[in-house]
Amino acid sequence: MLQLKIEQCHRDEAEPLCDILEESGALSITMTDQHDDPILEPELGTSPLWPQVIIHALYEGEEEAARAMQALFNLHSHLSYALEPLPEKDWQRVCMDDFKPLRFGKRLWICPSWLTPPDPDAVNLILDPGLAFGTGTHPTTSLCLTWLEQAKLEQQQVIDYGCGSGILALAALKLGAKHVHGVDIDTQALLATQNNATENHITATQLTVGLPDTAQNPVDLVIANILLSPLLTLKSRFRQLLNDSGTLVVSGLLAEQAESLIDRYQGVFMHETTMIEDGWALLVFKCS
Repeated sequence: MLQLKIEQCHRDEAEPLCDILEESGALSITMTDQHDDPILEPELGTSPLWPQVIIHALYEGEEEAARAMQALFNLHSHLSYALEPLPEKDWQRVCMDDFKPLRFGKRLWICPSWLTPPDPDAVNLILDPGLAFGTGTHPTTSLCLTWLEQAKLEQQQVIDYGCGSGILALAALKLGAKHVHGVDIDTQALLATQNNATENHITATQLTVGLPDTAQNPVDLVIANILLSPLLTLKSRFRQLLNDSGTLVVSGLLAEQAESLIDRYQGVFMHETTMIEDGWALLVFKCS
């Protein structure tokens, strides 16, 4: 196994280069940030890249890797190229070993399907890494799971707004919620949520999924782990989705962004609680 590493690639060049690598027989292609330039607020529906990108492409044989490198050099001689042998490993096993069971609060565990839950008597949610966002490792997801674990969810009707992998929706059901409606603008997220529900023996009577406009009936709790930009525009929509005594929990924003959202929601929601983890915030509101 060989790795072709391409450095100092401008973001406008990255996708065309990846197309060439794919056509040349690369087994996998990954892109990483060259200079630690974080992307904190991408526009909805976009997948922006960093200004400078490093591309890694894996090849089975040395000949095809060298041929791909020469072809790219002929087209883009200004880039930096390196061809490196990789030690023989079971790469699927290496990937699987990176994911360990995670505990949130006292009784909620998120566990990949290939491992036995550490505590069979705990609330165990089986979740594998996949295409849709959410395995519990990001601080905003961790904040939401920790809040759900200590909340009184019995018989609650819940909306998971921006459900991603379905992790919050499924956790809420495992923790006692009566019904959850998971909504997302990404059809891949809706499929992932359905698949993860099946893995956890969650039935259609407990969970429904759909695009955001399919959520119509007011509920007891709306939880939204999305970004600040959409959160700023969803104040009225969230109020429509909550009954008069409902609770709104939002995350996905940086700690320094919390006050701007609290100010925006005044008059419609009362701010109750702020939780912080690794520079990220979770806010809890009640309907005014």
